[in-house]
Amino acid sequence: MKILAFGDIHEDTPKIREIDGISSASCIIVSGDLTNVGGVEKAKTVIDSIRRYNPNVYAQAGNFDRKEVETFLAGQGISLHGNGFILEDIGIFGVGGSNKTPFNTPNEFCENDIEALIYAGYRKIMYTPLKLFVSHAPPFNTKADIIKSGEHVGSKSVRRFIETCQPDVCIAGHIHEAKGEDWIGRTIILNPGMLKNGGYVEIVKEDGLLKAALKI
Repeated sequence: MKILAFGDIHEDTPKIREIDGISSASCIIVSGDLTNVGGVEKAKTVIDSIRRYNPNVYAQAGNFDRKEVETFLAGQGISLHGNGFILEDIGIFGVGGSNKTPFNTPNEFCENDIEALIYAGYRKIMYTPLKLFVSHAPPFNTKADIIKSGEHVGSKSVRRFIETCQPDVCIAGHIHEAKGEDWIGRTIILNPGMLKNGGYVEIVKEDGLLKAALKI
């Protein structure tokens, strides 16, 4: 099984067709920020662009998507936000939006709400042997949440969850300049950056384990 994940699309879709193996992947995961403060029409255009290559898509709104985008994704039956899906023996669950920012973007949450949403999704997949966590906001104090000033701005709730439950993989985004890899315990954290720069994540199941790597 191969899963491909990316995010921070911001309505810029041409790179989708360049992702190696996109048509043959078991599913595609979008971690958030389909639009630039856009609504359903813009989000639908992005999802349709992905479905031209692979119909099996799971997605969630990011902080730059209006809240109506999450309603649209839920209506499509593909939302990961506070939700979970089981694909063979892999549980895929997520939390979209972000913790509070100085920019008052349209889809932000307090840390308590983020924690509640994470566990709402986790409970749907908690008994699966393998767990893939998709969080638009990266965990706090990692290589995946550093802005240009050097400050860590990720979610403390996301970090606490990972420390406690140790999912196999965490796919994050949100902080474009923090593209890279880190670890919290046995959980690998991967932020592929903006899609327009060509970054995505490949997750494969081999020998009963989930293995994930940045592809840039």
